[in-house]
Amino acid sequence: MKILVLHGPNLNLFGRREPHIYGTTTLAEINAKLEALAKELSVSLEIFQSNHEGDLIDKLHENIDTVQGALLNPAGLTQHGVPLHDAIKAMPFPMLEIHMSNIAAREAWRTHSIISPAVKATIQGLGWRSYTAGLRALVETLTEANHKA
Repeated sequence: MKILVLHGPNLNLFGRREPHIYGTTTLAEINAKLEALAKELSVSLEIFQSNHEGDLIDKLHENIDTVQGALLNPAGLTQHGVPLHDAIKAMPFPMLEIHMSNIAAREAWRTHSIISPAVKATIQGLGWRSYTAGLRALVETLTEANHKA
């Protein structure tokens, strides 16, 4: 089983960017935690970060037939990424929206996600653990679906 992990704009700055909100764990450390968990779960990952919405969409398109699911932290595209929303809806696999912070408890303009209606579920507010919780939940969901098929 192969899972796509997409990190959106400015997430390459994890560990430096507003550590009082996002913590001090870097993106490289998050990716290492995901890779370790993927090994434990016997799945492979393709991990990609971009500060450009089109690059994230291109990566989804490239993987339309090669992954079974995806994790996405849309970051600043959460509220305004209409093309990303549309690309997610075109994918044949389930996707989870991931946020390190609890966006519902942040500034009013951050509380609404236009990505959420396009994904299977959202995991937020657990810091870097949002990613590992998401990976575990996605793999379990896909495994259950494969056993029922």
